This record gives sequence, C-alpha cells and structure tokens, in this order.
Amino acid sequence: MSVLTLFGVGAVTAMLVFYALEDRHRTYTLWFAGACLASSVYGFLQGAWPFGIVEAIWTGVAVRRWRRRRHVK
Repeated sequence: MSVLTLFGVGAVTAMLVFYALEDRHRTYTLWFAGACLASSVYGFLQGAWPFGIVEAIWTGVAVRRWRRRRHVK
C-alpha cells in the first residue's frame, strides 16, 4: 500500500469518526472540516479532481457549521 493510499484512508477515516462525534462538542465539527480538507488534498494528489472539489466544498460547509455553532450556547 502506498503512502498516498494510507493518507487517503486516514483522511476518510477521520472524516467518519469526527462526523459521528459532532453532536458531542462543536470542536469535532472543526476537526471534521480539517479531515475534509485532508481528503480534498488526497483527491487532488491522486488525480481524482472531482473528488477533491467536492471535499473542498464539504470543508467550507463544515467550517460554516462550526462558526454557527460557536455562537450557540
């Protein structure tokens, strides 16, 4: 298994874990955004640019959700 494949597996696994934990604390939403960004980088490095674009959009969506949750008590 290549380093790039391991990076992709790690990024997607992190997305799954942090998405599942989002309801526990708003920080997990920010970690989810970071995992989406890593997954986007993986997509571009692997040559699957449509995947990279979609994951970049998910990064923006997650950051927006995190910002909104910061103000909710």
